Amino acid sequence: MPATPANPSTLFYGANPLARALAGLLRASQALGTNAASAAALKLFFTPLPSKWAARRRPVPADWRASQWLFEGVSLTAWQREAGSIEGRPTVLLVHGWAGDAQQMRPLADALWGAGLNPVMLDLPAHGRSRGWSSTLPQFGRALHAATSRLGPLHGVVAHSLGAVAAMHAAAQGWPVQRLVLLAPSSAPSQVLTWFAQAFGLRPATLQHMVQKIEAREGVPLQQFEPAWLARRLSQPTLILHDEQDRAAPLANSRLIARSLPQARLQITRGLGHRRLLADPQVATAVLTHLQVAPYLG
Repeated sequence: MPATPANPSTLFYGANPLARALAGLLRASQALGTNAASAAALKLFFTPLPSKWAARRRPVPADWRASQWLFEGVSLTAWQREAGSIEGRPTVLLVHGWAGDAQQMRPLADALWGAGLNPVMLDLPAHGRSRGWSSTLPQFGRALHAATSRLGPLHGVVAHSLGAVAAMHAAAQGWPVQRLVLLAPSSAPSQVLTWFAQAFGLRPATLQHMVQKIEAREGVPLQQFEPAWLARRLSQPTLILHDEQDRAAPLANSRLIARSLPQARLQITRGLGHRRLLADPQVATAVLTHLQVAPYLG
């Protein structure tokens, strides 16, 4: 796999032994034609790595209960507080990113509960304790719509990485949510696919076939996930938090989103990277402030 430190896909897949082993096979598959090569590449691209089995081995956290919701022939797992009445508590959905799981959002969810909100953490398809082995960004968005069919309109959503992109797209399509919190949002799919192709040495024709296959399969033009397209359709107050040292999702993307959305505010952190952001007390305070509730003091 070519060493390109500025390419997040090189860092992400380079850390996985299976992906490293497949790199040569993907490049070699291009000798069979772009159709075969793009199909093989998408099989890896649609598969969250590392495996979700690590998340499944964790014990069910105290004070939280898991519910199973039927979705597109499989089950989604949603996490809600075990004890305490939720009556009168505004609902906030917490959404993880690619290859993540709902339990990464627990520090924020606990803070939201302590501040009088009703946090619901969702394991997206093929992640955490939800079923399935592969997923896509458009399917993430459909899962969010399915969640509100169960939960009703949301006071807010707190979404990380690729989950943040899915949340923006869902909101742009009329998803009933009042406020958005975007934590280290990923770049648009066009950029992510380009990074993926560069990391595995795929030709431009293979990349083009990948884009065409995704759009045909999902029925959504990838252009709809670009900040310029989203900005014309988003009106919710939006807080963006991003660390300046994030190597998985470059800060430049959040700067672009903030410039595109006049109702968005960007807050830059330092020294937290891509995932430590989710457990930082100051980040939790900023989230609570944006959701217009008192900071959690527990």
